[in-house]
Amino acid sequence: MATTSARALKLLSIFGVGATLTAEELASRLGTSVRTVRRDIGTLRDLGYEIEAVRGAGGGYRLGRATRLPPVVFDEDQAVATAVALQTVPTVLSGIHENAARALATLHQAMPARSRLHAEAFTVSSARNYWEFPAPPIDAETVRAVGTAISRRHLVRVDYTGDREPVTLTLEPHALVVWAARWYLAAFDPDADRWRAMRVDRLRPHPPTHMPFTRRDVPQGDPVAFVMTAHDRGDATAEWPCRGSATLALPAATVARYAPGGSTVDYVTETTTRLTLGAWSWPGLAALLLTFDADMTDITPSDLTHALATLRTRITSALHPTDT
Repeated sequence: MATTSARALKLLSIFGVGATLTAEELASRLGTSVRTVRRDIGTLRDLGYEIEAVRGAGGGYRLGRATRLPPVVFDEDQAVATAVALQTVPTVLSGIHENAARALATLHQAMPARSRLHAEAFTVSSARNYWEFPAPPIDAETVRAVGTAISRRHLVRVDYTGDREPVTLTLEPHALVVWAARWYLAAFDPDADRWRAMRVDRLRPHPPTHMPFTRRDVPQGDPVAFVMTAHDRGDATAEWPCRGSATLALPAATVARYAPGGSTVDYVTETTTRLTLGAWSWPGLAALLLTFDADMTDITPSDLTHALATLRTRITSALHPTDT
């Protein structure tokens, strides 16, 4: 009976995401048979949950739209995911640490004992890596304001500080993207007639406009891909003992996608890009540039040029050692 109840609870949590799944897909997720899944669906229906059977192509089972789940329905995996998320979110959102701690304590109290044990087993301490260059923690109110405008499809008016003087923009916000510990907004700028990838830590939203807009197709059909390949997304060169730059024979979108954190990418031509970055040593910086496997020109400063020559000598010696 306990096994049946735990399985039904997990089935209910799967339905809670709103997807329509076949009996075979549900059986695969639960690690059981189709017959058992159908029996568990019957159990949930007997308990008053409206489980709809959708016929035709793309059909299956789903939770009825009028059905409300209990306040907290977690299986063990969801309990762990929630505990980790609530402990790590303060590293990217400011003013939320106390609220996240209270939310985690509340969830622990509401969870079944078995789920709570799994959640409490994951106590996370965050440490910064040398290659991680997060933005300052984002104001939670900023994320809330922009996120609300996205969900309601309302224009958002913001003050934005990029590489130049602050400007006031009216944007069509489409998606928030967190990449490399930094928050970005993918938005269309009607006045400039172009898409923008913008650092959320550099914008300050005005009061809501309540002005609707019609959604557009994001470039590449994916806001994440758009942000990752946008060379002008507002990143800045991090402080390193050694900093230099070179022009690479690669498109800016390619360099932007694979550039190390804390580097800047500048468009030169359709096929060339200026990359500025840093490292702990000049040979380390030279090696990072070599990972792009592209021709380089306009290398600065001279210390970086010397480091590339030194690496060439070392590689030549390794490939052709002197006979003794």
